[in-house]
Amino acid sequence: MTKDINEIRERLVSLLKRHQDVLKIGTNKFENFVVNGTVEAMQGKKKVDGIYFASVVPKPKDVRFYFFPSYTHKEGLGELPENLQKALKGKSCFYIKYMDDELEKNLGDLIEQAIGLYQEDGLLAK
Repeated sequence: MTKDINEIRERLVSLLKRHQDVLKIGTNKFENFVVNGTVEAMQGKKKVDGIYFASVVPKPKDVRFYFFPSYTHKEGLGELPENLQKALKGKSCFYIKYMDDELEKNLGDLIEQAIGLYQEDGLLAK
C-alpha cells in the first residue's frame, strides 16, 4: 500500500492509459490528466469531439479521480465495492488517499465496465 500522492497519481493515469484505443488524452499535465472519448457525442446540449470520461487531479492530501460514468451511468455500474464507496464524494469524484492492489483492481474493473457501457451507448468507439 502507498500513500504517496505521486505514485497514486501515476497508477491512476496508468489505468486510464491502458484504454488509449478508445480514449484520447485531452490534457496531460501533472496537475490535471484528462481523457475523453474518440467519437462525436452530445455532452449536455453541446456536440463535442469526444465525451468527457475521467480526470486525475493530485491534491496535497489525496488524488481526486473525477469519473463521469459514475454520474451518467450510475445504474449500469451497479453497487460499488466498499473501498470505492468510501472514497466516493458526491456523484462522480473519488478521493484516493491510498492505493493498494485491491483498490487498483477495483478501479480498473470500474473503468472497463464503464467503457463497455459507453460503447453500448455509442459514446466510445468499439
